[in-house]
Amino acid sequence: PAMITLVTRGALGPDQEILLARGVQFTVPMYSCLAGFVEPGETLEECVQREVHEEVGILVGNIRYFGSQPWPFPNSLMIAFVADYQAGEIVIDPAEIAEAGWFAADALPNTPMPPSIANRLIVSWRDGTVATAEQRL
Repeated sequence: PAMITLVTRGALGPDQEILLARGVQFTVPMYSCLAGFVEPGETLEECVQREVHEEVGILVGNIRYFGSQPWPFPNSLMIAFVADYQAGEIVIDPAEIAEAGWFAADALPNTPMPPSIANRLIVSWRDGTVATAEQRL
């Protein structure tokens, strides 16, 4: 399976920010949540922590399930999470990430369109409903 994670920083409210990155595969300035593939023997939570740390050098915790969607590459499932920033400065992996940064709800860059789960993560955070969406199970 594949995972995607919306990383938040700061207290819930108008000053909270999210971490978005532009992958090297995006030739247009499109920013999204961090994503990656689960490795054999790894839990989903371990995958979230590893991928975020490998791609941007930060540590996350308080990982919560958000939702899922079918993912065509490679006939997989994209499992979405929300995680809280814990420590570190952004240091990108230039093999995977072109740019990364923290963004406020009123200053979001170009992001994925519906019906992608990345869009659902970002929009639900912007609209203040991400916490209730996490509790849908």
